[in-house]
Amino acid sequence: MKDFTSLGIQPKYVNALKQQSITVPTPIQSETIPVLLNGEDVIGQAQTGTGKTMAFLLPMLAKIEPAREEIQSLIVTPTRELAIQVTAELNQILSSTEDEINVLAVYGGQDVEKQIKKLKNKSIHIVIGTPGRLLDHVRRETVDFSNVSFLVLDEADQMLHIGFFDEVESIIRETPFTRQTALFSATMSKDIRKIGKRYMNHPHNVQIREKEKIVQEIQQEVVETTDRQKLDALTQTIHDVQPFLGIIFCRTKRRVSKLSGDLKARGFLVDELHGDLSQAKREGVMKKFRDAKLQLLIATDVASRGLDVEGVTHVFNYDIPEDVESYIHRIGRTGRAGKDGLAVTFSALKDKQNLEMIEKGIGRSLSRRVVEVTPTMETTHHKGSNESAKERREKNIQANKDRKVRTPRGGKGRINESAGPSRSNRKRSDDSSSRRGGRTSGPGKGSQSRSGSNPGRSGSTGKRNSEGRTSSNRRGR
Repeated sequence: MKDFTSLGIQPKYVNALKQQSITVPTPIQSETIPVLLNGEDVIGQAQTGTGKTMAFLLPMLAKIEPAREEIQSLIVTPTRELAIQVTAELNQILSSTEDEINVLAVYGGQDVEKQIKKLKNKSIHIVIGTPGRLLDHVRRETVDFSNVSFLVLDEADQMLHIGFFDEVESIIRETPFTRQTALFSATMSKDIRKIGKRYMNHPHNVQIREKEKIVQEIQQEVVETTDRQKLDALTQTIHDVQPFLGIIFCRTKRRVSKLSGDLKARGFLVDELHGDLSQAKREGVMKKFRDAKLQLLIATDVASRGLDVEGVTHVFNYDIPEDVESYIHRIGRTGRAGKDGLAVTFSALKDKQNLEMIEKGIGRSLSRRVVEVTPTMETTHHKGSNESAKERREKNIQANKDRKVRTPRGGKGRINESAGPSRSNRKRSDDSSSRRGGRTSGPGKGSQSRSGSNPGRSGSTGKRNSEGRTSSNRRGR
């Protein structure tokens, strides 16, 4: 079995890895590190969580010359979270060595002026960032990539999928054509091949088939439900399986926010992660989740790219994935490092075709989990409540009985006898007075019987006469 020393990694970095209990290289590391150390381009296809970050960080560090005060390496990531994660892993290695290698992460949501200040006042060797913010610095002329010798495009398929193709091309053109390029992707799309053909020099293609391993190691189940009962089914499933840390995937930002509000109302410790959140909010959410101050994180696929959180025991596909690769990527967030994991997918009748596609793609039929949904689920999961559904139902029945006793039929509240006659009694009294007034008002002045009078009389005009009396017939005019 190979070790990092046999792959050509310097002893100081091997020791830094040992301090993190990393001693045996993963397949993607074994295949790509020697090629990158040899100065050749690489296209690596592997799922997130297979160790590809170290596969490019270790060869990159070996090529940095601290004495050269210029940006020598550039790592482009699709999301802020992934940029932060890669930066953290890189700094962890450097903290165990005496290398004077300076790293800067640049991404949207941060104060751009602070980034500019760091770029001016400190010699930066490695820049890690998202396409939009990197191009912002290029336009401001606050970065110079003309001396970059090592370029990494991480999670390239996701970066191109969310519309960064033109931005990625613009960034690549800012680097010299003599650079070395490493591209890592979970899938191999047409755009990935286009990038490889245009901007890479006879790249080595390394494909690590971890899909079968992920599918075999993670327990997977399907809950067949309806759209109307899906929330109750999810709630009951969470109560049944009791996740330590769980990630719930939704298809859109709006679905994430709606589900987050619904689960908070039911007393769960949850928060949301999607592209509309400010950077400070996103970092705060991830910190709470990593510190286990949240039980559940609700996220979109894009926001979850690069999420590598230890201790995630469960993944819930609240919205079914639209393709097999996305399904494998989602469920790969759990069961990491050989630990157990459970992935539960909620499927309505309209999802039947997608479910069949997933089962065919992974080569197995997923077992069905039966979930008994309580009809009163929405009112029985309030935080801090120990009452059973039966007790709460009986309390509601008694409250309704008490309300009927307090409120007389047709009334709006308790009768206050000291307050005088009710509105209905006053109305009957007024009607009686009106009728009496009509009979005593004299002839020709609006007088009429109960059954009505001649509508042709001029006195029956419905207007107040000179004596202040009012006729009840308004059709006389």
